[in-house]
Amino acid sequence: MCGIVGIVGKKSVNQAIYDGLTVLQHRGQDAAGIMTCEDGRLHLRKDNGLVRDVFQAGHMLSLRGSMGIGHVRYPTAGCQTSAEAQPFYVNSPFGIALAHNGNLTNANELKRDLFLEDLRHINTDSDSEIVLNVFAHELQAQGKLRISERDIFEAVAGVHRRCRGAYAVVAMITGYGIVAFRDPHGIRPVVFGKRETDQGTEYMFASESVALDVLGFELIRDVAPGEAVFVDLEGGLYTRQCAANPVYAPCIFEFVYLARPDSIIDNVSVYKARLRMGEQLADKILREWPDHDIDVVVPIPDTSRTAALQLSYKLGVKFREGFIKNRYIGRTFIMPGQMQRKKSVRQKLNAIELEFKDKNVLLVDDSIVRGTTSQQIIQMAREAGANRVYFASAAPAVRYPNVYGIDMPAAQELVAHDRSNDEVAQQIGADKLIYQDLADLVEAVQHGNRKLSRFEASVFTGEYVTGDVDEAYLGSLAQARNDSAKEERVRSAASAIDMHNAS
Repeated sequence: MCGIVGIVGKKSVNQAIYDGLTVLQHRGQDAAGIMTCEDGRLHLRKDNGLVRDVFQAGHMLSLRGSMGIGHVRYPTAGCQTSAEAQPFYVNSPFGIALAHNGNLTNANELKRDLFLEDLRHINTDSDSEIVLNVFAHELQAQGKLRISERDIFEAVAGVHRRCRGAYAVVAMITGYGIVAFRDPHGIRPVVFGKRETDQGTEYMFASESVALDVLGFELIRDVAPGEAVFVDLEGGLYTRQCAANPVYAPCIFEFVYLARPDSIIDNVSVYKARLRMGEQLADKILREWPDHDIDVVVPIPDTSRTAALQLSYKLGVKFREGFIKNRYIGRTFIMPGQMQRKKSVRQKLNAIELEFKDKNVLLVDDSIVRGTTSQQIIQMAREAGANRVYFASAAPAVRYPNVYGIDMPAAQELVAHDRSNDEVAQQIGADKLIYQDLADLVEAVQHGNRKLSRFEASVFTGEYVTGDVDEAYLGSLAQARNDSAKEERVRSAASAIDMHNAS
């Protein structure tokens, strides 16, 4: 999960891209980057850290130009080094910069082919660099000194033929404009919009519509699965379907957790989808536990609040804010490594004792992934004096790895993997555990857009929409990206820094 932004404007775009990335900060807290283009000259600033820390006044002044792209990163692949911060750049052909959200499932095969057949060198472990080089090669294969939008669309079609997995991309071509495209299943989101200025029409691409909202852009629509949308330097807009057999199957976890509630993704209001998740979950409780003894419903901030509020209303039970969140601690789920996640939970949340003391409390969260956060929060509720602690998840049990850009690579790290619901409840310390049914979750999202007939829901079902994921791939992914591997990379990076400082 990452956040991408691209703007073709009529005046300097550095501040607009910065503001857009700030709004998308929830999608990645590891690194940030912006590249702009001014009269054929590219300007880049990227580094590890939050947007506000990466870009200082001097950096912003150097990011000149009326066209640019930006990225916020959270690491599912590679490691936590500034070398893998985006955007990435290649000088041939024309000079191309690219920012990417997602994960390729055939990255190793592509890396080999790029070296042996396309004679291109990949310098990092990031599959985003692979996407960039595939696109660059396909564009160069057109064999033209000057290219048109048709040539760009042909290059995107070549990317679709070669790349498998999830990818939402913005790519800036020096002297031409910005193209955005989405994988043929539309797994990861990207939208585009426009705003009118005295100088003419400006266009913006972003992972979520909220980034357009805050900058005054009017949402046009989502980039369709397999589609490419190109905006040239004069503000001309061109679109084409570039995939042979696109199938609309967006990631349903975007609606559960990843996206901001004030975003509209695939023509579905995330906020309303989460309200419906709460209603569906309340219906299940009333159906299966009609004589419940819940005294109060307490959300686990922030993403579960919408569902919890509607659930409490449907149950006729009091809704209370029982936890206060420290806004200066990052999202626990996307922190790289179990040690850091454990450490951050109690720093992030503090219980209000009077809302728990001598009460039967239903805690509501958007999902349960590793169980680390859930276990500690339940313990905090007990320490605050709760009589009984029940736990409800607005999503079904997460039992399988994600291979499309969400940090769930190893099945053994998922608390629900190979465990029954009762065993999960025991593991996290809940007196009772209620999961959302998958059919109800699908209905909650699909109600907003009946054209969505299929979803990428592999973390719940183990079925991968791209059809190319087997046990061998999952095993190698787990080996490369589990918490132990991440922590070893962090230690190695720290050791290298210490050695450098000592020398």
